[in-house]
Amino acid sequence: MLIPPPHPASGSREPWLENRITWRDLVSNPSMLISVALGQVLSLLICGIGLTSKYLSEDFHANTPVFQSFLNYILLFLVYTTTLAVRQGEENLLAILRRRWWKYMILGLIDLEANYLVVKAYQYTTLTSIQLLDCFVIPVVILLSWFFLLIRYKAVHFLGIVVCILGMGCMAGADVLVGRHQGAGENKLVGDLLVLGGATLYGISNVWEEYIIRTLSRVEFLGMIGLFGAFFSGIQLAIMEHKELLKVPWDWQIGLLYVGFSACMFGLYSFMPVVIKKTSATSVNLSLLTADLYSLFCGLFLFHYKFSGLYLLSFFTILIGLVLYSSTSTYIAQDPRVYKQFRNPSGPVVDLPATAQVEPSVTYTSLGQETEEEPHVRVA
Repeated sequence: MLIPPPHPASGSREPWLENRITWRDLVSNPSMLISVALGQVLSLLICGIGLTSKYLSEDFHANTPVFQSFLNYILLFLVYTTTLAVRQGEENLLAILRRRWWKYMILGLIDLEANYLVVKAYQYTTLTSIQLLDCFVIPVVILLSWFFLLIRYKAVHFLGIVVCILGMGCMAGADVLVGRHQGAGENKLVGDLLVLGGATLYGISNVWEEYIIRTLSRVEFLGMIGLFGAFFSGIQLAIMEHKELLKVPWDWQIGLLYVGFSACMFGLYSFMPVVIKKTSATSVNLSLLTADLYSLFCGLFLFHYKFSGLYLLSFFTILIGLVLYSSTSTYIAQDPRVYKQFRNPSGPVVDLPATAQVEPSVTYTSLGQETEEEPHVRVA
């Protein structure tokens, strides 16, 4: 059985006809525009993270990526972990640790090392390689969402993804033309592998995050990430980065940069679950492709970067891809047999065994639209 999308005016029309796209839909769909706008807020936060990191590493020679992550995890711990500690019942910190401590321990390690690998890659490979290879997070998120979250996509979603990646390719080409593709490049293969590893870990973390905030809660996710992230980053800081931290020429400017970085990072971690719940992990990662362009536009004034018209073309290409992706709802297939029948609606209807209780077989979820009564599933 197919459950049509929750649109009051759908009537008796077939569910796959409900997702036809018209230009009027693209312009007048507030949920789609909100989804795109929320993703750009995340991109601006990443732009702030990148700018403060650049000032710290290049102007003040403070190469402390683990310490910077440690500051963020400490903030998450102080705000969200303490919130869990004062809750009662099953939402209490100790109750959560008794049931799922090892799962959050693994997730905390994945999140920490994803950040570390990508930052470390800048020492070995070029900026252009990092920008292109970092897109590997998108197929990782799509595959994991397909198999573990049972999210199903339509042709327009894949078209939007291709357009976004073309926009990134255009930006990389512009970098080559204006000479921004240089990097350390001493061992490019190592750097490229680090980026691919970091992108893979990012994809795992994002999909796991989407699962947690949809079945459990945003505060639980952030509280446990803060707890285990602070613990493991503290250990890694003591082992790998304590000497670099002693070399930092501390003054008020460096302190202000660390505060700015931590504020942007804390805002990103706190706001991203909200956007993922309203859209999806795939949509968020597509939105983050514009972060490099925001950093570039700021760099035109701050660092006197050379400008190319291809950057504007890249920016608007990515936005068009985001609009295409957000214009149509995804859906969750809860029974693969019914999904196979849905893909071929003109084919024969196969009767399922009476003992197989699979209703509802397919549940539609619109991007940017949440149901009023969302099921709260507890996972052991």
